[in-house]
Amino acid sequence: MSKTVYLITPPFTQLNTPYPATAYLKGFLNTKGISSFQSDLGIEVTLSLFSKQGLTDLFSYIHHHPVGAVSENIARILALQEDYIHTVDAVISFLQGKNPTIAHLIVKRDYLPEASRFAQLDDLNWAFGSMGNQDKAKHLATMYLEDLSDLIMECVDSHFGFSRYAEKLSRSANSFDELHLALQQPFTYIDELLIKLLQQRMEEVQPQMVAISVPFPGNLYAAFRCGQWIKAHYPNVKIAMGGGFPNTELRSLSDARVFEYIDFITLDDGEAPVENLLGYVLGDKSQSDLKRTFLLEEGAVKYYNNSSCQDYKQHQVGTPDYSDFLLNDYISAIEVVNPMHSLWSDGRWNKLTMAHGCYWGKCTFCDISLDYIRIYEPIAASLLCDRMETIIAQTGQTGFHFVDEAAPPALMRALALEIIKRKLNVSWWTNIRFEKSFTRDLCLLLKASGCIAVSGGLEVASDRLLGLIQKGITVAQVARVNRHFTEAGIMVHAYLMYGFPTQTAQETIDALEMVRQMFQAGILQSAYWHQFTMTAHSPVGMDPAKFKVQKETEEIGTFANNDIMHIDPTGADHESFSYGLKKSLLNFMHGACLDYPLNKWFEFKVPKTSISPDYIMNALMEEEPGTIKPTSKVVFLGRQPALEIVTKSKKGNTWEMASLTFQSRKEAVNIRVDPPQGNWLAGMLRELDVNNAKTYTLQEVKQSYELAGLEDFELFWDNKPVNTLHKLGLLKL
Repeated sequence: MSKTVYLITPPFTQLNTPYPATAYLKGFLNTKGISSFQSDLGIEVTLSLFSKQGLTDLFSYIHHHPVGAVSENIARILALQEDYIHTVDAVISFLQGKNPTIAHLIVKRDYLPEASRFAQLDDLNWAFGSMGNQDKAKHLATMYLEDLSDLIMECVDSHFGFSRYAEKLSRSANSFDELHLALQQPFTYIDELLIKLLQQRMEEVQPQMVAISVPFPGNLYAAFRCGQWIKAHYPNVKIAMGGGFPNTELRSLSDARVFEYIDFITLDDGEAPVENLLGYVLGDKSQSDLKRTFLLEEGAVKYYNNSSCQDYKQHQVGTPDYSDFLLNDYISAIEVVNPMHSLWSDGRWNKLTMAHGCYWGKCTFCDISLDYIRIYEPIAASLLCDRMETIIAQTGQTGFHFVDEAAPPALMRALALEIIKRKLNVSWWTNIRFEKSFTRDLCLLLKASGCIAVSGGLEVASDRLLGLIQKGITVAQVARVNRHFTEAGIMVHAYLMYGFPTQTAQETIDALEMVRQMFQAGILQSAYWHQFTMTAHSPVGMDPAKFKVQKETEEIGTFANNDIMHIDPTGADHESFSYGLKKSLLNFMHGACLDYPLNKWFEFKVPKTSISPDYIMNALMEEEPGTIKPTSKVVFLGRQPALEIVTKSKKGNTWEMASLTFQSRKEAVNIRVDPPQGNWLAGMLRELDVNNAKTYTLQEVKQSYELAGLEDFELFWDNKPVNTLHKLGLLKL
């Protein structure tokens, strides 16, 4: 099955779903009539290793290649090897969703062999509460695999990791020396498995060009191993590398040794660079036609960027194509009990993008100078839904993770309406900015369309530092937006940051107090602390003095140049706060220790918080700035009501009322209004139905009301019982 291009994702990214970069490229190549084949070698290596035959071979290898004295934990795993070999196929099948009934055996805790990873599971009920057997069993099965990964790391390959491989060789590797040296060593056990699979694929595909996607540092070593083997065995096949890691880390590459393993490195959006590169490889284009491409020329690294060649618009790049992947064989693991992280690792998610780049593009810690963030271009909601339907038909999966830098609220609204109009049964989640556009009604619309979760950057939870970051939000605003999502039934995950330049110990403790109050108020369900990293392409990295920090060195490396070591003379000792911040957060997420004094989380003296204990509750009580304008769209998502005129009597007086009965999925709801208003409302709801082509503004609704000869629109519309109808789908957007 000879193909022109072989697209590779090397080990390891995720085990539950394919990383989408090659699917995006394959979809684009389809539009050009260029044949391609794609492989996620990470899942293929994992399935080869964690099988009955794979573990039999692994234990045999360890027996014949002893590493000397092993830890007590590894000695226990080796003693239990028969139990591991006997159970591994059943565990993998269960995690693939093919063997659900075995969950009952796994949760009994006497079926799987247990080593040190299970020590953290003393209180599984605390972590999972009344959650079903399936999730408990997934977590136990994940710990079983983690135990085996500890065995591999200690006895076979110290670089091994499920979502990263040899990551420390590539993290902030200003010099290529260490990676180059590792690549001169004999293949590790994992390398052998990888290369065996690569050899099979190369024999089948017989490509003219190989394109390797490297999204993360944890893919880089394996990418070079693949390139090294292909160069040795298929010297006429050209090898290109692209993806997130080169895009951020390799923009100033000058080390010629890199090109002993690959032929080209492309930057940023891959469509136009790969198309031109393929034309060059096939002899149809010249070197000067190459776009954003590094290569070796006369022993030196050269960069070509044909500026006359335009990048493709988002509507031109085609629909991501997930064919060739082993879609039924991915593994759903629950590694940590953080609710949002379990979404990432549990279940198969189709990946799509609503908009290229970030519509905000101002955050000072972010790589806003790079094209993947700087160039903002949304996709029409109708085209997005077309792509969703195509992908559902191809994969059989209806879950979508929109991998945007920050999904635009207006586009989320349009997409949600289109999903509802097409009656698509989907679940989806994405990354957002916590901005005031996310009103109560917009969140209800998103929920109705299948949105189950959002994640966004609260960052330092300090208004001074949010201003310095240019985040464009306040803590009080985030709290109100979080309440809207939470009350709509959408899970909220906050990215938290500590160690931003000039952040004091007081501000760190105050940020923790803000987060504690949000969990206490029930408006935040999941969060994670990250320590600030200064990057070369962010405003902080490009002008450190403005943010009162200093680079440790001005030297530019010959290989990776993105993360910059820095000194913060005016800030706190940020590293010392790490453990206490993460430990407290783990407890808050489970509703525990919310009344603990904050100093209890730290083993050193910290300042008392200066935040009022009811700061967040007061913010939630504040009148919200008017976001409902006369131009706001009004739609009705619910079923049309049954209208009847009923006669009421009291103390000998009788009068008529309009009774409107609405049937929701859960219950019947009745409201009563004066007959003229009732007749108008029933007619208006038919006009406002989400399936109608025409959409009305609030101003037009008011005009209709007044044309019917009715008075006091605001008094009728903004008070009970009409203003309770948002629960049934009457939304102002």
